[in-house]
Amino acid sequence: MADEVSGNRAVLLGDHADHLVRVLRARVGEECDVAGYGVVYRARIIEISEGRVEFELDHNIKVQIPVPVTVLLSIFKFARMEWAIEKCVELGVKKIVPVIARRTDAHLAAAAKKRAERWRRIATHAAEQSRRISVPDIADPVKLANILEFPGAFPIVLAETETYSMLGSLVSSNCSKEIVLAIGPEGGWTPDEMDAFNREGWVAASLGPTILRAETAATAAVAITMSAVS
Repeated sequence: MADEVSGNRAVLLGDHADHLVRVLRARVGEECDVAGYGVVYRARIIEISEGRVEFELDHNIKVQIPVPVTVLLSIFKFARMEWAIEKCVELGVKKIVPVIARRTDAHLAAAAKKRAERWRRIATHAAEQSRRISVPDIADPVKLANILEFPGAFPIVLAETETYSMLGSLVSSNCSKEIVLAIGPEGGWTPDEMDAFNREGWVAASLGPTILRAETAATAAVAITMSAVS
């Protein structure tokens, strides 16, 4: 993602520029894709210097996600959660909100705030790798009770207890609105949490008859949603 775009020129600066040259072995004259200001450009490298790579932009392709998708991701074991964040970003989500649920491990909940910057770095790298035109927002961790209202959006809570409404069908019939997906922690949502979702108008959905790990559920739910709204 370019740090500067002006006319038919773009510039990448600092660590990202050095990574492009030293790790990816970029050279003058090489063609690549450059994202900037909501557009993906086809570009050619015209100058390389310490901490700086300059590109000439040949043409642009506008890439848009039809319907924004926000994911409330209950905090679970960090290694697996980082994998889920990476995959959700690659699939195109707009925002990820790490959520402290009733069954979130207390040690993980206490350490989550310090992990937020690492999650943002993971999101940035995943967005660059997948050639997204922007990096999704990774919010600070928040308790579930403080993040249940999404006016104007269609909120869906993934629930193991739901056996009738399948996620794909729900999204397909409401794909004109922003979609919000709530993914539970290991062990699932508690009954009082499901009551809170119901009071706020959330719709329960199923991913199928098998019980999935939290990171699998998150990736599957986003993939199904993005396919349905495309």
